[in-house]
Amino acid sequence: MSDSEMKEPKPRDFNEAASSWDEEPRRVRLASEVAEAVKREVTLSADMDVLDYGCGTGLVSLFLQPLVRSVTGADTSDGMLEILRAKVMAQRLTNVQTLHLESERESLPAERFDLLVSSMTLHHVEDLEKLVREFRRVLRPGGVLAVADLDSEDGSFHGHGLSAAHSGFDRERMRGMLVEAGFSDTRAVNAAMLEKPDAQGVVRTYTVFLLTARKK
Repeated sequence: MSDSEMKEPKPRDFNEAASSWDEEPRRVRLASEVAEAVKREVTLSADMDVLDYGCGTGLVSLFLQPLVRSVTGADTSDGMLEILRAKVMAQRLTNVQTLHLESERESLPAERFDLLVSSMTLHHVEDLEKLVREFRRVLRPGGVLAVADLDSEDGSFHGHGLSAAHSGFDRERMRGMLVEAGFSDTRAVNAAMLEKPDAQGVVRTYTVFLLTARKK
């Protein structure tokens, strides 16, 4: 099946999955490993404002929250954001807010951020070039983009359940797209190894990269 034939997941699919999302240990472990990779690759500080695009239930957001000034979790799924808002209230956090996006095509807010992170979201996005331009627009000069996603795979990762627009990414092609969009200092590193059963129940291993780049 080609990229053009595959459809992005509808927000309601994620809404239905939201209540039990964090009950899957591999998701929590992956978020922790991605957050640790971000900490290694990006100099975090208490005066940084962070946007977590496709934040889901806020797993990565809350791993980063103690180290920065503010985190805005943005997602198209209000169900996922409800879970994040409940966590924020339960932990009495004052530096985390949520932003509901109607779709991936909606423009991001005019606020400027020092760091934009996105974990396991871009393979659900059809028009990556447009979104990357939006990422650059909302970053402050010298701001950093940190994207974690799947290396190219055979489509088995989403062989059942939620659909995807891309079967992972070639790191070099992704770096080239960021350079064309006006980013520099691109660097790709391994962030995590993820084991997941395919449609036949066979456990497969997938690699997740972290690609960082700086707004010129």
